[in-house]
Amino acid sequence: MPFLSSDRWQHENRSDDGRPMVFVAKAKGVSQLAAVDAHARSLGLQAGMALADARARLPRIRAIAANPLADAAFIAHLADLAVAFTPSVALDPPDGLALDITGCSHLFAGEAMLAVRLQKVLHAAGISAAKLAIAPTPDMARALARFSPVNPCFAEDDTLVRALPVAALECAEEDATALRRAGLKTIAEIADRPSLLFAARFTSAFTAKLARVLGEEDRRISPLREPVPYRAELRCAEPVASHDVIAGMLADLAASVCDQLAARSVGGRIFEGMFLRADGAVRRIRVETSRPTRDPKVILRLYRDRLDALADPLDPGFGFDLICFEAVRVEPWMESQGTFNAQDDQKDKVAQLVDRLSTMFGRERVMRLQPIDSHIPERAQTVVPATFPAPPHEWEHGAICSTAGLRPPLIYARPHPIDVEAGDNNRPESIRWRRVTHRIANANGPERIAEEWWRPPSGYGTRDYYRVESSNGHRFWIFRAAATAIGERQRWFLHGVFP
Repeated sequence: MPFLSSDRWQHENRSDDGRPMVFVAKAKGVSQLAAVDAHARSLGLQAGMALADARARLPRIRAIAANPLADAAFIAHLADLAVAFTPSVALDPPDGLALDITGCSHLFAGEAMLAVRLQKVLHAAGISAAKLAIAPTPDMARALARFSPVNPCFAEDDTLVRALPVAALECAEEDATALRRAGLKTIAEIADRPSLLFAARFTSAFTAKLARVLGEEDRRISPLREPVPYRAELRCAEPVASHDVIAGMLADLAASVCDQLAARSVGGRIFEGMFLRADGAVRRIRVETSRPTRDPKVILRLYRDRLDALADPLDPGFGFDLICFEAVRVEPWMESQGTFNAQDDQKDKVAQLVDRLSTMFGRERVMRLQPIDSHIPERAQTVVPATFPAPPHEWEHGAICSTAGLRPPLIYARPHPIDVEAGDNNRPESIRWRRVTHRIANANGPERIAEEWWRPPSGYGTRDYYRVESSNGHRFWIFRAAATAIGERQRWFLHGVFP
């Protein structure tokens, strides 16, 4: 797309005063042309020229500051549109896209029709000119798209690429100058000579690039989004705008993806629907579940909740051309036998409720506690979104279970300082907390907990914990800080309350 910057600017601003348009960026302290539009190109301006030279030739040019971030966002949007033709789409800097259409062309009645439809999609998205090339390797296609006069260009072998100038190798400027001085003007003249001659002068990188352009060496592209193995799509002969028809198509796609998951004994955790509109807009809706699932009804209900919660609802506009549905993240599915235990059904209902609340209000607003491998009480848990996967050690297993009855359900993040009157062996006899004195009727302890030397100190040192009960029936969890210190004033803290 040789006029990507100007096409992006025209698409955003919708204004044109007829003057040649150039985009300027600083390079080594000099204002240079980073890009030009078609009008400026026809008048002899090109990228790399100094702005002063361009104004000397054409005083009426319209200079605009280059915006690489906006250009990158625009080409990323075009990459989303190209997913309608193949799931394997990569950026081809600075102004191109690379599509791996292996096994996809038959869906469009051949490569020629695929190229025609791709041109139409790009034109609808605001691209004024796009040069297309279809070749066996990405480097050959890149060279033909940028330097061949034929558009679109279809290459079955290296015949067309051998006629291109040496600039199609896109080597360093000094290397290109050396080739021209040697009288080598086309790729064919270089390819007909032994590669050892060029490896000694231009390093092995030059010969590797030559082999890729000639199709002798293949280099697969790196897609922006890794192809998802669990995917289904429906292409519409005519754009679809009816919400009922869209809902029916989405239900069919969800059922197809769930069948694929069942065939592999896995369940989906994250599902994404992608809707490509006829005017080039792309809508993505993603839902997440707290447990692996492959039930289409559950997934569709989450999608309805998600649509109801969107500030910008799913607007079909002039209709959708393509609807895709993917299971972005999957996990092993453990088959379980049904029981008559009502608690099992309750767990499933709670999980479904968590999924619906997280979908409607956002997963960062529905939280749960998760255990952490630490014996310091205030560090033994953290708050995470409820849809996060469960850790390998749950609350009801291991050491956490053995101390569950010894820990209060309410633990303060910062222990409260208290005044304690201690008797023999430092056993508490009364405590004063929040200006109220509680006489201790029963005390169990101490339980000693040392600092974790591999982590930052908590500031309390070695602790001696006591479970105490007042004469009024109140039960507290208190500790003495710096229990092993000698000569320090005793400090007592209340860390939790039992029900």
